[in-house]
Amino acid sequence: MNWTADAADLRALQVLAREWARVLRLPFRQQRWRGHSGEFQGAGVGSSLDFQDHRTYIPGDDPRQINWQAYARTGTYTMKLYREEVRPLVDLILDVSDSMFAFPAKQQRALELLAYAVEASLQTGATLRCYAVRGNEHRFLENDLILSGRWPAEIQALPASVDAPALSRLPLRAGAMRLFISDLLFPAEPEVLLAPLGHRNGRGIVLVPFAAEESAPDWDGNYEFEDAETTHLQEHRIEPDLLRRYHAAYTRHFELWKNAAAKHGVALARVPAEQDFILALRAEGIPSGATEAA
Repeated sequence: MNWTADAADLRALQVLAREWARVLRLPFRQQRWRGHSGEFQGAGVGSSLDFQDHRTYIPGDDPRQINWQAYARTGTYTMKLYREEVRPLVDLILDVSDSMFAFPAKQQRALELLAYAVEASLQTGATLRCYAVRGNEHRFLENDLILSGRWPAEIQALPASVDAPALSRLPLRAGAMRLFISDLLFPAEPEVLLAPLGHRNGRGIVLVPFAAEESAPDWDGNYEFEDAETTHLQEHRIEPDLLRRYHAAYTRHFELWKNAAAKHGVALARVPAEQDFILALRAEGIPSGATEAA
C-alpha cells in the first residue's frame, strides 16, 4: 500500500474531523433504530419523554407508568407508553485497495472521510465497528486504534488483490448503518456488491473519494501507466479521441453505480479531493441523503 501518513498526522486529522462532524451529520434521524439506550428514536417503546400511546395494565408492569389521571376518570388501569430511545449501530467499512492511495490528494481525502465518519458516529453515541477490506480479506479495527492513528499497521498484512471488496463476508449487524468508503474503481456488478449494505434492515451509505487526475485527466502524448493494484507498467500514446472515450467510460462507470445505489436504497456521494472538505462532502452528500446539516 502506498502509505505516507504517520500516526501523528492521523491523530491531527481526528481533531479536524470533530469540527466537521459538528457541521455535517450522518443521517441518523432519517429512520428508526434498534440498539442500546441512547438519544435517537427507536422502533419500539421505552422510557423517554416522548409520549407515544396507552395500553391496558398487565400485572407486573411498572406502576410508575400507570396513567393515574385516566384511572381517576375511568377506574381502569392504563399504561403510558413512551418512544424508545436507542443508540444506533454503525458498521464502517474502509476499502484499502491500493487505488485508494494512488494520488496524494485522493489518499488525504480518503483518510479525511474515515476520520469524519468515526467522529460523526461517536459524537452521536452510536455503537461503532470498523473494518478495513481488500478483496476477499478484511481486518477488524478497534476504535482506539483509529483514534490513536495506529491502525495502518493492522492492514499491512492484507494481501494485494485486484478483486472487488467482498462486503458479503463481513459480519455486518442487523439494523446497522453500513457506511462504505471506496473509490469503486474495481471490476464488479454494482448491484451485487451494494446488496449487502441493505440486508437485514441495513441503511447503506457510500462515500466515494476521487481525484481530478483520474476523473478529468488532460493526457496528451506518450505515457507509461502503472496499475495501482498490480504495479504493472504499460505504455500508451494518448490521442484526443482516446481521451474522449476514457472520459465517457469513466462517466458511464459511475452512472451505473448511482443507478444501482438508487435501486437498493443506498445513498451514494462522490467527494472530490481538491475542494475544502465540508464543501466537497456537502455537494452530493446532502442531496443524496448521505449526510445532513447539523
